[in-house]
Amino acid sequence: MMQPKSRVKIVSEETLSNGWTRLSSYLLDYIDRKGATQRLKREIYHRTPAACILLYDPKRDLVVLVRQFRLAVHLNGDPAWMIEVPAGLLDDDHPEAAIRREAMEETGYRVRDARFLFKSYTSPGAITEVIHFFAALIDTADRVAEGGGLDEEHEDIEVLETPLDEAAAMIETGEIVDAKTIVLLQWALLNRARLTA
Repeated sequence: MMQPKSRVKIVSEETLSNGWTRLSSYLLDYIDRKGATQRLKREIYHRTPAACILLYDPKRDLVVLVRQFRLAVHLNGDPAWMIEVPAGLLDDDHPEAAIRREAMEETGYRVRDARFLFKSYTSPGAITEVIHFFAALIDTADRVAEGGGLDEEHEDIEVLETPLDEAAAMIETGEIVDAKTIVLLQWALLNRARLTA
């Protein structure tokens, strides 16, 4: 069987934009399953890796979420203040170090034991971004700061403490539409017994 990398040859790459995220146009030769070579054109956004975390308080059976403005959602005509789990770019940090930093900045919660769960590509057809998913148990003593994001990054983040079942119901009502948040809430529902044991 032909190895996957030998089925793809990058013919050319052109940078279309190099702002907050680099956008490239590629020409590639791709050998399909029948052995025929196809010339394909693709555009790829080069996003840096990210991490997200489910903060769960087993005593109160709640999760800590954040609400913030998202331009892409606004441009689609949907409610743009999205409810999400804390998340952020790695900024050259190890994923666990990055998510500890982001959780503190966004929510004011200190993460004691971050548990790595899995990693996932958000939109592999067009974006290089991979997200590292974590979970952590917290309690009221772990809230050591206000949160809300960094002023120098003009972040305006609202911290929400929401019962897990209520957060899960918000998926069905369309109040939560962020994919990483849906994944982590579903994971929490499936693993609630293990989280509280």
